[in-house]
Amino acid sequence: MVRPAPDDLPVITYRPAPGGFPADPDPLDTTPLTEGLRPLRRIAAHTAPGGRPLAFLAPTISGYDLVMPITQRHAGWAAVLLPSANRRIAWVPPGGWRTVPLTHQLVVERRTHRLTWLRHGRPVRSWPVTLGKPGQSTPLGRTFVLARSAPAESTFGGVDVLALGSVPEEPANLPARLRGAHIGIHAWYHDRDLGRNTSNGCVRLTRDAQRHLVTTVPHGTPVVVVDRLPVSR
Repeated sequence: MVRPAPDDLPVITYRPAPGGFPADPDPLDTTPLTEGLRPLRRIAAHTAPGGRPLAFLAPTISGYDLVMPITQRHAGWAAVLLPSANRRIAWVPPGGWRTVPLTHQLVVERRTHRLTWLRHGRPVRSWPVTLGKPGQSTPLGRTFVLARSAPAESTFGGVDVLALGSVPEEPANLPARLRGAHIGIHAWYHDRDLGRNTSNGCVRLTRDAQRHLVTTVPHGTPVVVVDRLPVSR
């Protein structure tokens, strides 16, 4: 049964998503997610299959097509990683969306300061990165590439930015101009801080690495931030 969604529910945008959505049950799972959900019209986001609708998901956010990785399915419903939130999911009922294949994945390890690009579940390339400083740490958990946008400042090295679905954990610790921003993957005007925690929470790569990512990974690509990958036996 699908509970009707009131017309006055908020629409999830680039701003932080409303509260009340369930936690991602496997936030650090690095198993590749292979399907994305693309809204074709405004659809309701629920707390569970048949649960309470809390907001609407639109086909675009800030003009960019929205594709959310699917984490679970149940009786025609799909659970997706929620945009503009950290480690939260939403359930959407059947209808009003289509699936998109996801073939890429990005895994960020905080302890080793590495970003690994995987295709079809297999590691292809790996690069050193700069991560968030104390009090502005790069958020742990599963998220996804929300959008690709032109850099707003020359400090981003002149390469497009990959904005993620995740948001800063402690926005009060950020400079005022960044408090409404999302976590991103982007280049920087120098590479001296690679392997260190000096960013405002974003993942910084070399310009060459960032050029590769922005021409390879599409919207909806899953991103997982972990402290360290388990050791293979």
